[in-house]
Amino acid sequence: MAMKEGLLGRKRGMTQVFAEDGSRIPVTVLEAGPCTVVGLRTKATHGYDAVQIGFEPARKKHANKPMTGVYKKAGLPGPLRALREMRLQKTEAVSAYQVGQQLTVEMFAPGDLVDVVGVSKGKGFQGGVKRHGWSGGDATHGSMFHRAPGSIGASSDPSRVWPGHRLPGRMGGDRRTILNLAVVRVIPERNLLLVRGAVPGARGGVVVVRKSVKETKAQQRAREGK
Repeated sequence: MAMKEGLLGRKRGMTQVFAEDGSRIPVTVLEAGPCTVVGLRTKATHGYDAVQIGFEPARKKHANKPMTGVYKKAGLPGPLRALREMRLQKTEAVSAYQVGQQLTVEMFAPGDLVDVVGVSKGKGFQGGVKRHGWSGGDATHGSMFHRAPGSIGASSDPSRVWPGHRLPGRMGGDRRTILNLAVVRVIPERNLLLVRGAVPGARGGVVVVRKSVKETKAQQRAREGK
């Protein structure tokens, strides 16, 4: 039984493929798995059912003593670079998985809808025009107001800045999820997954690829060919 929730992987970049009718499809290339089952979480012990999976071997010096104990208890040879817990659906059972089991990209098939979770590119400290899309002031006629934030609150009432007011600050570096991306191609021998469209993050960033959790009825009918 392949885990329905998904795999860990890395974003390798974007390219294009051509459909049978000659149309061009922009795709993102993801290296998904193989992932190793490191631990199991049960509702009786932890309050929920989940599978802890790891991706990409790492050097032993990069694992601290607690993590070394986790791998030793699981009987695994060494540390893994990325660890995530994947919640199971109500119809799935933890007993279907074993510690040390390998999960591969073959759990996906062309036409499946997936969600991709990643960390967006960090832009550093940015002003309001770039961060929030402010229009700014006049660019000519002696204007001295171009990209400044302007008034952020009246002096008499409320005599303060409302919480949550949009201001310049750090931009990017946030966890983002792109929903319902179609799987265009699966290449098991190279652990590659080609999904339609763009996904968050830079090349080489760690991503989570999971079966879609918010598939619409129209998308379900299209996938089933109805």
